[in-house]
Amino acid sequence: MSIIQTSEPSAPRKSALPKAATKIATSFVVILTTLLGLMMITFTVGRMVPADPVIAVIGDQADQATYDRVYKEMGLDRPIYVQFAGYLSDVVHLDFGQSIITKQPVSKDLARVFPATIELATLATIIGAGLGIPLGVVAAVRKGTWVDHVARVVGLLGYSTPIFWLGTIVILVFYAYLGAIPPGGRIYLYDEGIVQARTNFILIDSALGGHWDVFRSALHHIIAPAVILGYASMAYLSRMTRSFMLEQMRQEYILTARAKGLGQRPIVWRHAFRNIRVQLLTVIALAYCGLLDGTVLIETVFAWPGLGSYLTSALFFADMNAVLGSVLLIGIISIAINLLSDIVYRFIDPRTR
Repeated sequence: MSIIQTSEPSAPRKSALPKAATKIATSFVVILTTLLGLMMITFTVGRMVPADPVIAVIGDQADQATYDRVYKEMGLDRPIYVQFAGYLSDVVHLDFGQSIITKQPVSKDLARVFPATIELATLATIIGAGLGIPLGVVAAVRKGTWVDHVARVVGLLGYSTPIFWLGTIVILVFYAYLGAIPPGGRIYLYDEGIVQARTNFILIDSALGGHWDVFRSALHHIIAPAVILGYASMAYLSRMTRSFMLEQMRQEYILTARAKGLGQRPIVWRHAFRNIRVQLLTVIALAYCGLLDGTVLIETVFAWPGLGSYLTSALFFADMNAVLGSVLLIGIISIAINLLSDIVYRFIDPRTR
């Protein structure tokens, strides 16, 4: 008598789509919560500062009647939570209000000044990563030698030297004494108005328009502040790269590769460096975000017309619409860069998928 064996139906495989959708929804909620908290804190602190935005609008010579009228027009007589709710409603409709200083919409001001900061931070990051990462790798490979000591001293000086002091010294030496760099600004005054503002990135717009004299002027102006910021970024990236590489060089797979007779260069670049790419990508993204919101001092020293200078002026004149718009923009860009780095290193390292 034959026995017929029947196999039990296998359980259906769980789809990865619900899990991915849940993760995306969670990330979206975290992003909205972060931006809302950032706006709430900035708005509350802005209303608590001793500077009076009404005086910034009408001046200190206006009479009390004018003061009271403008005070009500600006909505300052309402409770702070009502003011914040009104501002939040405007932001949802992409209305950041009007700047007290420029009398222009804040969104228009940000579109004008933010590309200057992007250009400066991007070039500084390229310089910092291009020099700092190889320096950190060499310092780790030659640990304990004079090369390692020099790299660590260079990194320590760059990490601890105040940027505003270094910028002042550079202007004093290379402009006042040597005349090798311009005193400040983005381009020479006689180059203003020549290039059509297509992207507000002066290097890109001048190249697209074929205005190579303006391109050289812009490059001449951006080199000094970009090198100073790049030096600070290089110090940070070289230290982190050295630390990551030292950790990898102690792993067993490196000892195995050496035992098999593999050369030093393939061990360093093909194996050790390959395993720190994800960590480096995260560190570079953090360094870039730090440059975007940390260029205030260097933009002030070099009279660079970027977001840092705009935000400084807004704080000085209690222009809270400009302050809130600038802080919100920095927060959005920082979150976007971190998300982009997360997506990129998922492609680089399949283990993180």
